[in-house]
Amino acid sequence: MSLSFDVNAQPRQDAGKGASRRLRRQGLVPAIVYGARRDPEMVSLLHNEMVRHLDNEVFYSHILDLKIGDKAEKVVIKDLQRHPAKPFILHVDFMRVSADEKIRMMVPLHFANEEIAVGAKAGGVVSHNLNEVEISCLPKDLPQFIDIDVAGMDIGDIVHLSEIQLPQGVELAHAADPDVPVVIVHGAQTHEEDEEEGEGAEEGGEPTEPEA
Repeated sequence: MSLSFDVNAQPRQDAGKGASRRLRRQGLVPAIVYGARRDPEMVSLLHNEMVRHLDNEVFYSHILDLKIGDKAEKVVIKDLQRHPAKPFILHVDFMRVSADEKIRMMVPLHFANEEIAVGAKAGGVVSHNLNEVEISCLPKDLPQFIDIDVAGMDIGDIVHLSEIQLPQGVELAHAADPDVPVVIVHGAQTHEEDEEEGEGAEEGGEPTEPEA
């Protein structure tokens, strides 16, 4: 079933840190909409509505219907700032999309059949090196996620970024390194040694003195 997301927004005029703080005290999130060769537009969003949307993984890589007053825009999320210590959204950047212009987006990777992978059955461990990848495509071709089937992977097998099967109309963004390993099947002993080395490095570090 195809998902759709309606995001409600209202135009705003005040800018700056003071105005943003006032919006947040009212349960709103300051945001900006830009792109499609048009001027940026400042808007505000309902914080609780955004929290509900963000609970769905595909919201981050989906064409959204942003309703600003009595008009609607097709947009994607390009940046989202959260409070470093509290469960608050501080700011959202939306980018308008045009049907005939390619967009670059980070899309999550889903790994299928890990439990029945050849290497897993032989005692190995399936390890993810990447959990998302930047792709380029027209808005109509934007995938919610990219599946990687690891059922046939044995111990020592590696799938590199260039080996991922991408949906039709989708390509890796130019910034993506095609030689990066995406998923590896380690032998159980190798995996345990890697974990021990990581723990040793953490324990061996000298404590940092607090700043005065």
